[in-house]
Amino acid sequence: MLFNTKKLDPRYNNSSVFQIALFSLNTAAATLYMALMEYTAYFVNGIIGFGVVFTSIVLTGLRVFDGLIDPFIGYIVDRTEGKYGKFRPFMVLGNFLMAISSLLLYYCSYTIPRVFRLPVFILIYVLFVIGYTFQMLVAKAGQTVMTNNPKMRPLSTYFDSLFITSSYGGTALYAQSYLTKKYGGFQSPRLYQELTLWIVLIGGICTICAVFGIWSKDRKEYFGNSNQVTKIKVKDYFSIIKHNKPIRMLVTAASVNKFTSMVYSNITVGVIIFGIMMKNYELSGQIGLVTALPNLIVVTIGVMVAQRLGQKKAFESFTWLAIVFQIFMTFLLVFGDLPQIGLTKWNMISILFFGVFILLNGCKAVSNNIVVPMIADCSDYEVYRSGNYVPGIMGALFSLIDQVVSAFGTAFVGLVVAMIGFRYSLPQIDDKLTSSLKMVAILCYCFIPIGGWLLSLRSMRYYELDKERMREINLKNSYDDDYRENLS
Repeated sequence: MLFNTKKLDPRYNNSSVFQIALFSLNTAAATLYMALMEYTAYFVNGIIGFGVVFTSIVLTGLRVFDGLIDPFIGYIVDRTEGKYGKFRPFMVLGNFLMAISSLLLYYCSYTIPRVFRLPVFILIYVLFVIGYTFQMLVAKAGQTVMTNNPKMRPLSTYFDSLFITSSYGGTALYAQSYLTKKYGGFQSPRLYQELTLWIVLIGGICTICAVFGIWSKDRKEYFGNSNQVTKIKVKDYFSIIKHNKPIRMLVTAASVNKFTSMVYSNITVGVIIFGIMMKNYELSGQIGLVTALPNLIVVTIGVMVAQRLGQKKAFESFTWLAIVFQIFMTFLLVFGDLPQIGLTKWNMISILFFGVFILLNGCKAVSNNIVVPMIADCSDYEVYRSGNYVPGIMGALFSLIDQVVSAFGTAFVGLVVAMIGFRYSLPQIDDKLTSSLKMVAILCYCFIPIGGWLLSLRSMRYYELDKERMREINLKNSYDDDYRENLS
């Protein structure tokens, strides 16, 4: 059922599975750079020389800036319709800007006089933010041209989950299991430089593949209702936001999820749990590789649920499951003998930990990644409601709130560890376990996610775009003029 495309309704805009998979590599490219930037706090603190609290404040401010420029870039995307399409130029330009800024950050920023390091770092990071916004905005907005078939659209969740897991997992495995041993921890700039070169190379290859994936769809006939020319002005966006309730509810739910994700996936939290509590930091890199296939099985089930019951139902169901498994994980981290956990230690605590970890992360992958094709649903709803095809502003609105809210995730972790005494340096893998460090780990990895997921579920109660509603919307928006006349 998952990849069965033989009996697709021709009244929809359909793509091949291969096209959808290739386009998802655009998300993979941006995710690789985001995985690289997860180490920025350690680089800025340990190599450039900024304090923990100051670093958290600066990174938070830059992420807020990222969100604030999203509407402007979304407006540019909506107004773009050139020789090379609406989306492809932004994919290529975004990846190029991220590559240049990453190389400047990890090769040059720490070599200049200390008095210039802060403004230079900010300029480099702003350049990175602009590139990242270009590429990730296309990841959201480009879904609208790939397909509007409710059985095909959830497939992007499958491939996004596969590539995001591979990007984060591969980066963590390489950095934390190989590079930290090669360079003796996070204190050597050569660690970050070697990692950056690989990210630039692989990210470029992924972007080229993604461009080919969207190539045949990045044309005017797939831009919403192709018979109606949309001429949107800036002032029209306020009306769109006011009357498109689904995007407001989705943004609320997803931004809370993103905040929790930024907290529980923070490198510092991983150092505390795997390095200090388990005394096995290599496991944090290895675990992604070992659990990748089982996680993908859970994601596959999630996509099949979305195909059968709709994306809203899949989001709600797997968020509830994530809450249940997170509660089990909390008990394991609080009461378990964590140093006994390991890939070669097949005891009860290891079996329980890996089992819960697989189910938990699979459910989180579904609920986190399915929001991207749901943004396309909200864009289709806007075409249905007003006739306006504005995928750029839909993705930008999502990113604006998402980035501003999630920015505080990084700051939250930095401030929490500063409150327990880590004001000038972040926790290191060889630090002694204290009750304060354990409390921070449980708070960030367990309690914050559970609370956030409950809030997101409440928002989804007011999100109307379920399976039947989307079928009505997409058939009404069909490119088949004869069918639209018959439907009316």
